[in-house]
Amino acid sequence: MRFGMNLLMWTDTLNDACLPLLDEVKELGFDIVELPVFDLDNDANYRKWAKRMDELGLGRTATAIRGPEENPISPDPAVRRKGIEANKRNLDCCALLGAEIMAGPFHSALGLFSGRGPTEDEWKWGVDAMREVAEHAEKVGVTLGVEYLNRFECYFLNTAADGARFCRDVNHPRCKMMFDTFHSHIEEKSIPEAIRALKDHLVHVHISENDRSTPGSGNVRWDAVFDTLREIGYDNTMVVEAFGLALEKLIPATKIWRRMYQNERQLASDALRFMKENVARRWGR
Repeated sequence: MRFGMNLLMWTDTLNDACLPLLDEVKELGFDIVELPVFDLDNDANYRKWAKRMDELGLGRTATAIRGPEENPISPDPAVRRKGIEANKRNLDCCALLGAEIMAGPFHSALGLFSGRGPTEDEWKWGVDAMREVAEHAEKVGVTLGVEYLNRFECYFLNTAADGARFCRDVNHPRCKMMFDTFHSHIEEKSIPEAIRALKDHLVHVHISENDRSTPGSGNVRWDAVFDTLREIGYDNTMVVEAFGLALEKLIPATKIWRRMYQNERQLASDALRFMKENVARRWGR
């Protein structure tokens, strides 16, 4: 198992001022850093970050999202095309960074609702779009870790069963799923059954508490999570995804108004220890 930390705890932009965060993540003992890839027009910067991560020996994964103007399930073909091309460009940036996985809810527009569940047309548009994106992912050597979200953030994919069906319909080896403990503990009746549903598709896991603060400090059914991941033979990446007050631009999206931990470094350190202890207890290492 490899353990990572998502930089969205501190920043949504990979700029020079944030480069020292890589040293901090490495110093704390993480194997991987997860990078927000929202700027699609700065290849030189991504090469700079890749060089520094190579020097530190840090693996990397990345996150991506789509907005309303580039929605892959829009009824407007032009908007769908923008979503497909944006996802391809995101993959190009991930490749520049050396990221092995592009994770996130890039299957549809974040926070955009129709007032109903996905239609048959939307499902078909989403599947067709993702198949084309997966073909590009194959070309650049990055794997898609599609993320299902809770019903308050999207309506297209809300459960593990939705995600497993989506992967089956896309039917491409580069289209895989990720599992996020925050979203699953809102939507799933059974955490073990949710993880089992993703057994053949799971490439990435977000370790996130029910209040988005320090993993292990809240109400997520952690024994069920770790026990079932061990049961299905999962042995890839576990990345902490936590949010706080460091990023003002994220506060409206995450709905976090109060401090729920001592500081970001303490959260990261405690989260890494929590993951390692649970994995050692079950995987024997």
